[in-house]
Amino acid sequence: MCGFAGFVGEVEDREQVLVNMMNTIVHRGPDSEGRYVDEDAALGFRRLSIIDLSAVGDQPLYNEDRSMVLIFNGEIYNYQELRAELVDAGHIFVSNTDSETLLHGYEQWGESLVDRLRGMYAFAIWDTKKKKLFAARDIFGIKPLYYAQMNGTLMFGSEIKSFMEHPKFDKVFNEAALGNYLSFQFVPTNETFFKGVFCLQPGHYFTYENGEMEITRYFEPHFTGDSKKSFEEVVEDVEKVMKESVEMHKISDVEVASYLSSGVDSSYLTYLGQVDHTFTVGFDEGKYSEIQDAKEFAASINMQNDAKIITPEEYWDKLSDIQYYMDEPVADPAAIALYFLSGEASKKVKVVLSGEGSDELFGGYNIYCEPLEHTGFNKIPFCIRRVLGKFAEYCLPRGVKGRGFLMRHGKTLEERYFANATNIFTEREASRILKKGCEPGIQKVTHPLYERVKGKDPVTKMQYVDLHLWLVHDILMKGDKMGMANSLEVRVPFLDKKVLELAETLPLNYKVRAPKTKVALRAAAEKVIRSKTAEKKKLGFPIPIRVWLKEDKYYTIVKDMFTSGAAKKFFNTDMLVKMLDDHRNGKNMNEKTDNSRKIWTVYIFLVWYDRYFEHGKPVHPAMNAR
Repeated sequence: MCGFAGFVGEVEDREQVLVNMMNTIVHRGPDSEGRYVDEDAALGFRRLSIIDLSAVGDQPLYNEDRSMVLIFNGEIYNYQELRAELVDAGHIFVSNTDSETLLHGYEQWGESLVDRLRGMYAFAIWDTKKKKLFAARDIFGIKPLYYAQMNGTLMFGSEIKSFMEHPKFDKVFNEAALGNYLSFQFVPTNETFFKGVFCLQPGHYFTYENGEMEITRYFEPHFTGDSKKSFEEVVEDVEKVMKESVEMHKISDVEVASYLSSGVDSSYLTYLGQVDHTFTVGFDEGKYSEIQDAKEFAASINMQNDAKIITPEEYWDKLSDIQYYMDEPVADPAAIALYFLSGEASKKVKVVLSGEGSDELFGGYNIYCEPLEHTGFNKIPFCIRRVLGKFAEYCLPRGVKGRGFLMRHGKTLEERYFANATNIFTEREASRILKKGCEPGIQKVTHPLYERVKGKDPVTKMQYVDLHLWLVHDILMKGDKMGMANSLEVRVPFLDKKVLELAETLPLNYKVRAPKTKVALRAAAEKVIRSKTAEKKKLGFPIPIRVWLKEDKYYTIVKDMFTSGAAKKFFNTDMLVKMLDDHRNGKNMNEKTDNSRKIWTVYIFLVWYDRYFEHGKPVHPAMNAR
């Protein structure tokens, strides 16, 4: 696991510019660094040593005649198989790294290299003879890759912050992204909050030659649901493919540990991985802590568990630094908890297994049950349900029992479902709270996705949307950024090409049988771990935000931000304060309708904006500490 930064184009003192860019991402690779600079391109690399700990594995890496240069972030799990094929074809390797397989693979197969890869990756290869850059991102989007074309220069890298060290970079806030952010709690497209900066989408690669960029999609998931196997046979297949994936993800020259919550995903991975260390965090708030359950499970399989209780003070004190590492605001409170979790793990190991992706592949979110429930109500003609939904939205006050149900069932799935984030702003609410308002944008994002799965069952449609939006821009974004903030490699065995191939074939009732989710996966897990854990309903990462916002200390912190100059640039601040006061005073405190997620979404944006735009160039936390 590493990080890289680079550019193609003219600039004075180009080597120093590259060094400055690399210094912003030192947390991604503290073990070593490497640079390649010529008159056309500059490629920089920071290394976290995982496979082949020798200096021979340092990057950039070169082919035999040094005409091609590679920088790479991630792991290729089938590299030994590919390496053997390339050696047979006459390629000469100088290291035992998976990285070098990419370089010779590109020589041998060109752009079709990506079709052969099994792993998590973002990489760039500079062809010094053709003056051509080739860059690719893995099929799930586990590893990030950003790019910007500005002032005759292409900048690219693992994190946006590195671009700010380049003289040709124009740092301009992309206000147009704010409306969708308020609804999704993240920016749900290839755009970012920096105008002109984009993220390469999962399963895509680009070529850059003679100032022209061409982007190609090379992979797309296809959920067929066409398995004809019995349920018992499918469960055996799940067990087999997960064992094999975990084994592949444990390939390392350093110890591999595991995150452990109280749920089935991380527990199953922990058991299959037979790791020596597991790590858990929680809050001393009763239902907001999974520590006790995690410790009980670890003990049940004779494994060690290291747990940390996060105090409210340290959680809030780290928010600004965490926004620095994130590059962009993601208003998922679990992102901050992940920062502390990865920090605890990094004290003992460099690599952990984590359970991201199982819900999207195997049908794990509780919301996936919704289209399969209340079938009697859904028999009411849709035109009548539409009227009832509009009445509930515009005439019933928030907090009234049944309001949300009527609103949801008065819309088609395509209209109502866009991500697992709940209780964030509707488009109408976002437009009211923003000074400039905002154009409806949710369905502009989701419509092309729903079109790709037209005719599929509702759960498959929701999975497809979540794979492209929620998973990429929330789950994997925070997983990578928070792990790398602590120089920790996070591996996700559920997000494996072979696992996906199986998951794509699962019929609906092997995924969801309301109210049960992840039916086949839970059955596979229950064969080897206790039923209490295998059958536990999905909890998510419980964070006591709604409780803290009622306390004087944190209410005041948020109110100060809501009345700040930055807030006044974008928001109707009287509405922000009213929302905060209503929450504090106990209004709308039904568990499903409180304002805490809305408050948090705005607050995190303002903390991020303050760090990146209010005080000039953002400073690395390590520099702040000096």
